[in-house]
Amino acid sequence: MVIPSWENQTTIVEFVLRGFSSIRQLNICLFVMFLVFYILTVSGNVFTVLLVLFNRHLHIPMYFFLVNLSFLEIWYASNIVPKMLLIIIAEQKTISVAGCLTQFYFFGSLAATECLLLAVMSYDCYLAICHPLCYPILMTGPLCIKLAASFWLCCFLLTAITMVLLSRLTFCGPSETDHFFCDFTPLVYLSCMDTSLTETVAFATSSAVTLVPFLLIIASYSFILAVILKIPSGTSRRKAFSTCSSHLTVVTVFYGTLIATYLVPSVNSSQLLSKGFSPVYTILTPMFNPIIYSLRNRDIHEALKRCLSKKSAFLKRCKKQNSCVCPRADELD
Repeated sequence: MVIPSWENQTTIVEFVLRGFSSIRQLNICLFVMFLVFYILTVSGNVFTVLLVLFNRHLHIPMYFFLVNLSFLEIWYASNIVPKMLLIIIAEQKTISVAGCLTQFYFFGSLAATECLLLAVMSYDCYLAICHPLCYPILMTGPLCIKLAASFWLCCFLLTAITMVLLSRLTFCGPSETDHFFCDFTPLVYLSCMDTSLTETVAFATSSAVTLVPFLLIIASYSFILAVILKIPSGTSRRKAFSTCSSHLTVVTVFYGTLIATYLVPSVNSSQLLSKGFSPVYTILTPMFNPIIYSLRNRDIHEALKRCLSKKSAFLKRCKKQNSCVCPRADELD
């Protein structure tokens, strides 16, 4: 059978994303569920950012990186979920090639940035537990700002390399992919050109921003565990472990889904797993992160109590004066 060369084939200008199901009733349920998840994700992470910004007691490196992570999660979910909701509920499930590449660029950049942020947060836990006396000297405010800025810049530049290579590919059919957003594997699969260079560069850059941080996280928690086990008091051990337990939970969920999604040998099973696990790290993880970081975090609890007490005192003063803004009659005289 003669296979025509890609130069003689029709170049497609848009992709079709199948979404989750062709059953209308099921799509409506999924739409409502993911919409609620998205609202909770945005509101929870915005609340975390505002709580840290307006409480000077939380202006320390740990919460500076948490603000970066919360901002990233808002952007991360907003890059995928609105278009996904449209695909689920609409009959026309198309996205332009340019729009698809743009979505992948932000998805890859933000995922890589999250890996580096989780790594530096684990290093922050390591310094706080293993070297508490040196912590204020090593983790300074200017250093945290430089680290965060370099992470964002580095990841967006690295993903741009893969983005340029993808944009030079020709897509000539099929134009349909069994997914709900534009991931790297479906894009490469839809191309009718040689993608070996693109795949090699993507593998190298993604390994640099995922594997290296993962090894740093493992090393940090290995030292943390060794130090905690040497603490004689059970109460002190629990207190030390609670300092980093929230972060460890987030790391486990995030990296667990990434490994289950991408480190599989079969292409077909990879696409199936990617579609199945993608909602976990694109929707559920951003939604649960604020909850995980606040449930067992004493600093967050105290900051929230201070905010509520200030609001309660303010409302009591307003009620007592019958007005929050209008001056009293004797003051007007």
